[in-house]
Amino acid sequence: MSANDKINRSIKSFVRRSGRMTPSQKLALKTHWSAYGIEFSGNRLNYPPEFDALKLEIGIGNGDALIHMAAADPSSLYLGVEVHEPGIGRCLNNIQQQQLANVRLIKHDAVEVLEQMIALASLDRILLFFPDPWHKKRHHKRRIVNQRFRDLVFERLRPAASIHIATDWQDYAESIAEQFIGDERFSNAGDAEGYVKRPVYRPLTRFEQRGRRLGHGVWDLVFTRAC
Repeated sequence: MSANDKINRSIKSFVRRSGRMTPSQKLALKTHWSAYGIEFSGNRLNYPPEFDALKLEIGIGNGDALIHMAAADPSSLYLGVEVHEPGIGRCLNNIQQQQLANVRLIKHDAVEVLEQMIALASLDRILLFFPDPWHKKRHHKRRIVNQRFRDLVFERLRPAASIHIATDWQDYAESIAEQFIGDERFSNAGDAEGYVKRPVYRPLTRFEQRGRRLGHGVWDLVFTRAC
């Protein structure tokens, strides 16, 4: 491994925050993690054969989008990756309340999960909704979408499977579009600028609804593994 590789691998796209957990979230981690959680390891995941597809959401937040998509698509297994425990706790409560058998959570860095736990050509969709934009120029190196990430996405997606990214930062959307459109391993499913109309499976968040009322933009981008 080169010195540059070592530096790039040490840069995280998130800041680990402890956050304040409610008693309900703490209880959910204690009582429901064993049913719906997967501990991070260096072993490849094997998902049950009763599911037709494997879909991964990176950075689930409170898990609202993940729950919505999984409830509408019971034939697919949804993996949600998140580092912040309060969001995981809330998501666990919602999984249990809705008795969703097709959701599993991993509490770890998503890039390392992709590298070490996801088998090659095994994912039918990767979802990355509203990643931290790291809007200050000196922090752009922390953005999750970069060469290393694109390599992992290409290797883990099945042929003809897609990555769907949504962001409310236009300069980040432009950077993402430029990277993927310029990468011959991916086909652009959107317009010339790389944007698509929001797919029906992605729900509108409360934050997004408020932003739209204020005239803020949201950009959805979908890129398909070309081979």
